[in-house]
Parts: sequence; structure tokens; C-alpha cells
Amino acid sequence: MSHGSVADPAWPLVLAAGALAGALERNGEPASFVADAEGRLHRASEGAPTRVLSWQPGVGWRLHVPDDDPRSPGLDLYLPLCSATSVRPMTLGHLGQSLDGFIATSSGESQYVTGPENMVHMHRLRALSDAVVVGAGTVAADDPQLTTRLVTGPHPLRVVVDPERRLDPAARVFTETTAPTLYACARRRLAAGETHVGAAQVLALDADSVPAMMREVIAALRARGCARIFVEGGGVTVSTLLEASLLDRLQVAVAPMFIGEGRPGIRMAPAVRLGACPRPAYRVFRMGGDLLFDCDLRSAPSAAPPPAPVARIL
Repeated sequence: MSHGSVADPAWPLVLAAGALAGALERNGEPASFVADAEGRLHRASEGAPTRVLSWQPGVGWRLHVPDDDPRSPGLDLYLPLCSATSVRPMTLGHLGQSLDGFIATSSGESQYVTGPENMVHMHRLRALSDAVVVGAGTVAADDPQLTTRLVTGPHPLRVVVDPERRLDPAARVFTETTAPTLYACARRRLAAGETHVGAAQVLALDADSVPAMMREVIAALRARGCARIFVEGGGVTVSTLLEASLLDRLQVAVAPMFIGEGRPGIRMAPAVRLGACPRPAYRVFRMGGDLLFDCDLRSAPSAAPPPAPVARIL
């Protein structure tokens, strides 16, 4: 599998933009930036002809490279997440699924529905985020590390949501110390004074329903200073957050594959009328053989949105 920072010439700029956003938001003034040959960003005069990015307070990053610039698709894809700050935080969900809407087979096999390009993309999302959240089903099925080993960038806080505490404490997120881990489960499942499961710190949840527990988790992460929260899966966790209006963006990578029957991706309460079904604003990116739909859940589309162009990022 290719190393993400090498495959995309935009990646060093994306990392730099993500790191600068907080300070720029606090400063409260517009700023323009040019890039050097190593991908570092440098302040430039407003309207400089060679600027690649500009920052607008209250809005975030704006792109100033032409569409045929090889850095353009990657910057375009990641700048919304890079623009998130403690003032304007973002929770982003992601799922990879087959053409018929399944994220795994009936036996739970999910490695890998989508291609290696989307795997690199998920590692990039981790690197740009303060916390990566997964449900118990994802840990039980895949035993993931949830690190950024495929790309250049920092490891996020790993957050495992397991209300009924059904996970094996031997899972790698509890035993490996490459990145810190927060284990969220119902307080009634904890022993008195219990603070850790392996190397993971316990987050006790007091709510009596899964949606309310997810609200507790998001609130706790915000209180810890996590402005960018990446919900990597699985289908139940992402669907719960989506139906509770706790996601700001949702990315669905669709692979050219039919599974036939298995574990579904997004599942919500059914609508009676098709006109009542959400139609979010969206963009489309090609990743190898997969198509990534990047949906902005906070911006309503126009009555007749134009077809979204497809941009290749890898």
C-alpha cells in the first residue's frame, strides 16, 4: 500500500493548514499563504498571485489553485475538516460500503470492502482529527489499531464506545500504547473506583439510551478540547449519530462490489414519503475504483443542485 504523504502532493499542505487553523481563528484576521517546494505554508500579502490558500475568520480555508493543479483535489477534499476549530467544531462520519449497501459480509468480514486508496484516506482523516471514534462492533470484528501508520501525521485520541462493555480487554486499542485510548461504557458496567481497562481510560456514561450516550461522548470530547471528531464506524454507530443530528459531515465510500446480504451501512427510521428523505449537499471524489460521497449535513442543497464533478485524489 502506498504511503499517503507520498501519493498526494497536497498532503503536506493539508497537514499545515490543519495545524494553523486554531491560531488563525483566535487571531481573527484574514490571512493568505503561499507554499514552498517542501509543502510548507508561508504568509503572503492579500491577493498575492502565487497564493494557494487563504483564511477567512468565521469561514475557514479557501482554495486558490486552478482545477488542473495536481494539489487541487486533495486540498479541496480535506479543507473543510482543516477549517474546523474549537469555535466551529466538526464531527465527521465515514463508512465504506458495497454497491448494494453493505459494510461487511454476514460473518462480519469487512477487510477490505473498499480499496487501499480509501484506507489511506481514513488514515489521513485520523491524522487531521483530535479523536477517532468507533463502536464496539468495529473493534470486535477488525481489532483495529486506529493509528496513522500509513501517513505522515499525529495519532488521534482513540475512543471506543461500548455501552454494555462486551469487548475483550485483550483488543489492541486496550493493550497498545501507541496512542491514548478512551473507553466509553455505561457506569453500571463499571466496578466502584474503576478508572482503566488495560491502558485505556474509562469514560463512564450515565444516559439510559444509546443516542443519549453518544451525546455524552461527543460532549465529553468537546470538553477535552477535541474540535475535530472523526467517527470511523461502524454502521450502527454512524447511523445513531446521523439520526441524532450529531454529524456535521458524512462520507460514504462506495466500492464496485456486490455482497448480496450482510451488515448494512446507514440504517435510519424509514420515511413514508420520498420527499421527506434528506438530500444533503454533496461532492464526489474518485479513489482508485471507489467513489467517495462527501456530504455536508449542515448546508441545505438548492432545489435543483447541479451535478457534482468527480475529482480524482489518488
